Amino acid sequence: MVLAAPAAPRATACEERIRAIVCDDSAVIRGLLVRLLEADPAIVVVGTASNGRDVLALQARARPDVVVLDIEMPVMDGLTALPALLKADPAVQVVMASTLTTRGADITMQALRLGAADYVPKPTAVGGIAAGEGFRRDLVEKVRALGHAAQRRRGTARAAPLPVPRAPAPLSPVAPRRTVPELIAVGASTGGPQALFRVMKELGAGFHLPVLITQHMPATFIPILAEHISRIGALPCAEARDGERIVPGRAYLAPGDHHMLVAGDRHAPVVSLSAAPPENFCRPAVDPMLRSAAAVMGRHVLAVILTGMGHDGLEGGRAVAAAGGAVIAQDEASSVVWGMPGAVVQAGIASVIVPIDAVAREIASLARAGGAFA
Repeated sequence: MVLAAPAAPRATACEERIRAIVCDDSAVIRGLLVRLLEADPAIVVVGTASNGRDVLALQARARPDVVVLDIEMPVMDGLTALPALLKADPAVQVVMASTLTTRGADITMQALRLGAADYVPKPTAVGGIAAGEGFRRDLVEKVRALGHAAQRRRGTARAAPLPVPRAPAPLSPVAPRRTVPELIAVGASTGGPQALFRVMKELGAGFHLPVLITQHMPATFIPILAEHISRIGALPCAEARDGERIVPGRAYLAPGDHHMLVAGDRHAPVVSLSAAPPENFCRPAVDPMLRSAAAVMGRHVLAVILTGMGHDGLEGGRAVAAAGGAVIAQDEASSVVWGMPGAVVQAGIASVIVPIDAVAREIASLARAGGAFA
């Protein structure tokens, strides 16, 4: 069943309202998501659908910026509809509504690899997860950020573009602060899994430095993300364990609901997991990882800040830069959301600003000098 909302009122000259579609086979969940989204004046729900076939028909008429897409539906499921949505409109941003189960996490990872921008936990009941302020904030913030990204891609965004200072020259053999990294620390949020898949695949299994990754993600999803990173032919990747040695040629993912810190010393670093309060509304957060890495490894840390909302990674990036390490930031054009890398760029601490397809190459340009490839 397809329900089209009335035509949205014209936006003001300063901002274009974000056009969203909600697709879920449950009428109760559809109604709930519509109410939560339309409570935000920046968002208008231009239609709802109950299966993948209907959402494709609706997309052609309603031209949404964002589609919130259920995974398991009759007629056509979300995983089947996703590639067709993106083919019909490469600018549209798709948010998967995923169950917080191992199976749901695995299907969501497949969706992210197919091009979904992000996910939200699927509401289980009106009085359950959806009733929480955290869920409402997460849903609305993601739809707003992704909607603006879709509008930028189409050139329809009316808001003034974010000012970006002149980018420093890319790191090179003659860069004055060039050092050989001994540890790579990566932070990401919205759009991060796709970016991580790209970077880790291009680094390849022959990369011989440890890679620490903090991705904003629920605990259930972390082991599945690690499996998918390992499967693409990259480094062996696993959820980090408290007290384990950080060794070359492996990737470590911060567990859900714990900050991942670097402890020990430069020659024998170890993982330390912390249940300290969230930072930037996140646990795990990127800032604690980077601060601790800079404290233990000094100038031998290479921080990489990928796509994501907010500014997590900014203060940690400052610590890395102050210790003499380097910071790579993903550029705006290739970021799903340029919050985290944009904050680092505007603070003037990014050593280099590159599109996602050049991030691995920039890492390699530093790491190769230290024999980081087999």
